[in-house]
Amino acid sequence: MAMIIDRRLDGRNKSAVNRQRLMRRYKQQIRKSVSDAISKRSITDTQSGEKINIPARDVTEPIIHHGQGGSHEQVHPGNKQFSQGDQIKRPDQSGQGGGGSQASNSGEGEDDFGFDISKEEYLDLLFEELALPNLVKTKVVAQSAKAMVRAGFSNTGVASNLNLLRTMRRAKGRKLAIASPYSKRCRELEQLLEQELEKKPHNEEKIKELREELALLRSRINAIPFIDTYDLKFNQFIPQPKPITQAVMFCIMDVSGSMSQATKDIAKRFFILLYLFLSRSYEKTEVVFIRHHTSAKEVDEEEFFYSRETGGTIVSSALKLMRDIIRERYPTEDWNIYAAQASDGDNWEDDSATCRNLMIDSIMPYLQYYAYVEIHNQEHQGLWREYEKVAAMFDTFSMKQIRDTGEIYPVFHELFKRQEA
Repeated sequence: MAMIIDRRLDGRNKSAVNRQRLMRRYKQQIRKSVSDAISKRSITDTQSGEKINIPARDVTEPIIHHGQGGSHEQVHPGNKQFSQGDQIKRPDQSGQGGGGSQASNSGEGEDDFGFDISKEEYLDLLFEELALPNLVKTKVVAQSAKAMVRAGFSNTGVASNLNLLRTMRRAKGRKLAIASPYSKRCRELEQLLEQELEKKPHNEEKIKELREELALLRSRINAIPFIDTYDLKFNQFIPQPKPITQAVMFCIMDVSGSMSQATKDIAKRFFILLYLFLSRSYEKTEVVFIRHHTSAKEVDEEEFFYSRETGGTIVSSALKLMRDIIRERYPTEDWNIYAAQASDGDNWEDDSATCRNLMIDSIMPYLQYYAYVEIHNQEHQGLWREYEKVAAMFDTFSMKQIRDTGEIYPVFHELFKRQEA
């Protein structure tokens, strides 16, 4: 039996196929680890790699074996500790599997299977099955990307673009064309040789001449190159402008005094996830950051996540600012407009009704999608109840509640889950 030993050095991506197969097989466990990692990381460490642990019981292969089956009772003879008929308590299971560190002195443990995933793999898993909903408008923008498209064939190119079928076809045609006169003469000589061989007695000198000429012609046919540089044909690609869809996402964060530091951290983690998702999945997407307390202000990324300014709460100030920015900079016929708002729902009593009217009359008719998250672990606030009326009128409005850090990713995944066409 032939044995193949791979003696190559451990080069980069040598085991990529096996790694991808492993990740496909244990996708559910890996996705759960990635989801749990969001709530454990610091805000500035959201996009690094992650260590994945798969329980040992999930790695074992299923086997078919004979079992006892059914329910049955066994009666064993007694000893110094037990008498006949006593029911024996089930042994402690702490020493069997589930991490070697928890193994008992008497039991046998088995370590979980652990491995690290890279930053790219982590982000791929994190944003898998997510997409901006209702992304329909397209426009070729000035800085649009160029896609490489097929543009026929050429006689020059790189080896990776070699068109094997056309190359072999040209080589075969060239060989037939060049060898055609020799082949025709070969067929004539073969007929003459057969005629001479049928004559009695043989003309040995004539037969020898025919055979020598036939061998010479066949050697010339065999000397024709199998593939020549004239035969090579390469696939040709040219850059072509690609129409891309442009979108703008408004990130609206409540930074009022009612938002505790823990609540603000949850809101920041939510928006960091959203920002990473947009920057990784979409080429032409702008993000507008709006912070608000009693007044709203458009800020840059640094101020949005790290400013400590606070105050009272008037949510309508942020909605009015978003409405004005849309009218000024983002015409709805050219842009897909999205918004995500995070707040604890605490608002001035009269302002929540104003927010509802603004959403219904001036904002929602022009937006592709609006996601509202209320970060609160108690009863819903007045803003939630007003927004429920907006949700009843517009299918493009979604609202969820986040109670703790463990719900950040599930809520984010639910809000931006890819919708089936």
